[in-house]
Amino acid sequence: MSRINYDLMSDVELKQYFLRHRRDQAAFQAYLDRINQRPRRIVASPNDPDFDEKVQAAIRQKLEAARSISQQANTSDL
Repeated sequence: MSRINYDLMSDVELKQYFLRHRRDQAAFQAYLDRINQRPRRIVASPNDPDFDEKVQAAIRQKLEAARSISQQANTSDL
């Protein structure tokens, strides 16, 4: 069996691979390692007067990005 090189996969490819091969612990670990290497984005500080709005906007952006990726994956499976 050939060894898969997760480093050659894009973030989207690695995520899709892991979702299709959920028992592949090495893929899961590679995905977590990659995610944890990213700098964390601060949306708002607790004292920010627009805290709620900024957090809700960030959540909406994440949901829209996830939907877009999901739609791309669904159309590539056709």
